[in-house]
Amino acid sequence: MDRFEAMRTLVAVVDGGSLSAASRALGMPLPTISRRVSDLETHLGSRLLVRTSRKLVLTEAGEAFTAVARRLLDDLVDAERAASGEYREPRGALLVTAPIMFGKLHVAPVVHAFLAAYPPVSVRLILSDQVIDLIDAHVDVAVRIGRLPDSRLIGRQVGQVRWVCCASPDYIARRGEPEHPDSLIDHDCIAFEGLQSHRQWVFGSGASERGFPIRPRFSVNTADAVVGAAVAGLGIARLMSYQVAAAIADGRLVPVLRGWDDRPTPVSLVHQPQPVQPLKRRAFLDFVAPRLSLALATIADPASKP
Repeated sequence: MDRFEAMRTLVAVVDGGSLSAASRALGMPLPTISRRVSDLETHLGSRLLVRTSRKLVLTEAGEAFTAVARRLLDDLVDAERAASGEYREPRGALLVTAPIMFGKLHVAPVVHAFLAAYPPVSVRLILSDQVIDLIDAHVDVAVRIGRLPDSRLIGRQVGQVRWVCCASPDYIARRGEPEHPDSLIDHDCIAFEGLQSHRQWVFGSGASERGFPIRPRFSVNTADAVVGAAVAGLGIARLMSYQVAAAIADGRLVPVLRGWDDRPTPVSLVHQPQPVQPLKRRAFLDFVAPRLSLALATIADPASKP
């Protein structure tokens, strides 16, 4: 029995919540997964998992062993990285995640430049508006927009963006410009939403925070589609400054309700803590951070520009 492979299988079962989930994650037949866990329990002389009607539950011995197994597997990965040279020079593969539109507009071009500067490094860039778990997905660096919750992750703020309400010049000419968020209920609005509906926009912060009802004429689940609808004159949109900066700069959209929503939203680079940080990640952070900061400084608040 390969004990490292057995430990890796057990951790995959625990993380996935079932043998079948581990089978899919590791790309192994289900009987192989089951046999590895069974062989490990036989080798240890202790029950590690208990099957309930809904899921697998770790025994007390299983919890203790899994915690140690995780540390050993992490140490093995670090040892392999050290042997391959990742701690002597930037080399190897990086997995990076970012929100879709921000990633396309600002992260991808910086990654292209980084790859040109560091030929021994490769990058897999995953663009998703869902929050991806860095530990479960083995993500090296994530670009996060929003306030970071308290966690063991390390964050480096590189700038900030703001919410901006805007509409096309044609729409404003036809319907007028709202002077107060209360007026939004009398306007056509474009909602940025998925399967769940959002029928109000929140303005202000702290004690002054308040939700104002909206009447969406069109709803869609991607930011670029919201921008397109607003440019087409379908109504008022509310998006992040980086999402509408180009359309405002070239006059296709005009900011409205200026000053009603001046809350800055931080943009951060986030990664897991590590006793010794791989040089590839350190090089990536040092390369990307100042370039994203420069880009964000130019688009943080397009509504403030005449």
